Amino acid sequence: MRDETRTDSAEPGDRLIRAGALVFFAGAVATLVTMTPLLLGTKPFPTYMFGLSMLMGVGFLIAGAGVLRSIAAGRRQARAAGQ
Repeated sequence: MRDETRTDSAEPGDRLIRAGALVFFAGAVATLVTMTPLLLGTKPFPTYMFGLSMLMGVGFLIAGAGVLRSIAAGRRQARAAGQ
């Protein structure tokens, strides 16, 4: 029932989703910083900055793992309620 759910309760996978979002946005900022010199025609950043841009993909995968964990927990809860 919805009445029994607290708004501040953490479901399985919530931390992974939040962590994935933070890593994704850090990668997005790194991508913007890396691309700015290329668009302005100035000297580009070192190669490792392009590696930091890959954090977007890593964050997406972390958040996806959190979503899958949340789905699995919901299925387990539904099976337990049905029996």
